[in-house]
Amino acid sequence: MSSTYFNYINGEWTKSETHETYTSINPANKEDVLGTFQKSNEKDVEHAIQAAEDAFGDWSRTAAPRRGDVIFKLIQLLEDKQEELATIITKEVGKSFREAKGEVKKTIEAMKQFSGEATRLAGETLPSNDSAVFGYTLREPLGVVGVIAPYNFPIGIGIWKIAPAIIAGNTVVFKPASNTSLISIKIMELFEEAGVPAGVINMVTGPGGVIGNAIGSHPKIKAVSFTGSTDVGLALGKAVTSRGAKMQAEMGGKNPSIVLEDANLDDVVENLVISGFLDNGQRCTGTSRVIVLKPVAETLIQKLVARAKELVIAEGFTEGVDNGPVIDEGQLNTYLHYVNTAVDEGAKLEYGGKQLTENDMDKGFFVMPTVFSGVTRDMTIYNEEIFGPVLGITAVDTYEEAMALANDNEFGLSSTIYTNDLNKAFDFVHNIESGVTHVNIPSNYFENQYPFGGKKASSIGPREQGSTALDFWTDYKTVYIKP
Repeated sequence: MSSTYFNYINGEWTKSETHETYTSINPANKEDVLGTFQKSNEKDVEHAIQAAEDAFGDWSRTAAPRRGDVIFKLIQLLEDKQEELATIITKEVGKSFREAKGEVKKTIEAMKQFSGEATRLAGETLPSNDSAVFGYTLREPLGVVGVIAPYNFPIGIGIWKIAPAIIAGNTVVFKPASNTSLISIKIMELFEEAGVPAGVINMVTGPGGVIGNAIGSHPKIKAVSFTGSTDVGLALGKAVTSRGAKMQAEMGGKNPSIVLEDANLDDVVENLVISGFLDNGQRCTGTSRVIVLKPVAETLIQKLVARAKELVIAEGFTEGVDNGPVIDEGQLNTYLHYVNTAVDEGAKLEYGGKQLTENDMDKGFFVMPTVFSGVTRDMTIYNEEIFGPVLGITAVDTYEEAMALANDNEFGLSSTIYTNDLNKAFDFVHNIESGVTHVNIPSNYFENQYPFGGKKASSIGPREQGSTALDFWTDYKTVYIKP
């Protein structure tokens, strides 16, 4: 029998006002219930906001380096609990244990970056026109802020949003994805053990439409950081910014990889597997559009299909596994919908496109890595985000045509070019319309010390991570002093 978990408000585990619950299940086995969680409502959000508001005064007055101390402690806790956390991620998200451990490792790397930011909350000192005036700037916290995290990297994204928010001196109301509620409970336990005072971080679980809207529309929430779908992010952004609050959103992607004739195709295929297939393509920076020059298109397709056939699809703890299941039945149906639509619209299914049901996989949501060729600009599969292990291949005549197609999309998150031509590589870097780009590297590659974010419909507001991580979470105050 699974355990029942509660909201985390003002340092205490509390039941929802609704007295209703929901469950989180193992996507590899629908019969494996991982926990029962609070199906909260607006009243619960109100309690969390009040707790955060009450805690803000003391926390914002705490010296910034002291606030940073909790991140140093968090790093050690993450290192000590890597196996436990990765186990929960694999059970709840479905990704392979190898990929789950990679997520925890990336979270540790991010915290090492953020831990020093507390001593770098710098303003600037500038000379005044009046020699008797001393002028400088301060960076101050905003107040109570909201964090809304997705399911695909539940510990990584959740923590690397919360950490800079509290380092800057804000207090947080956290809304995790419902299908990764168990790992989110662990996030609260980690911050509590790291020494975060009661009320500084509060978590409310429940339906996104209810909890997210309550956070986005509440006048006491000064900023919201969101990662998720573009439709939800844009609607939430309107609610937040219409009342004068700040909005940061990392949303959808339809990320292109251009492959030129001189590329090493064996390396390209391995990179496409990493960026397009692993984690079942459930990465906002994953490759989904492959635009290849015609002289090497057929060879690339053959090599990619052969490599896709080698991938091991099984429960995430299986030795040598590459992919576990997708997150839930909804995502399974999304995958099947786009596969069927692509076939109906004339794309050629080279490999995959099916749910896997043998060897007890019918108990979960397992799918095949999928390759389509003959994908054209007017096809649904070319334009809409699938968030699944599906690569659509488009063959073109010239580099210029490839560039035009790569930019002809509403999204602009990540991109890649594979080539040994330095001139074309730099032309691509300068002209591709994406916030993150790569040369001969998978489109989902990132390091935490660099800013992260997209263009067009992929992002709203300042970048996350890197040297810009605190920009969103602070306001500037200009000070003039005349003794």
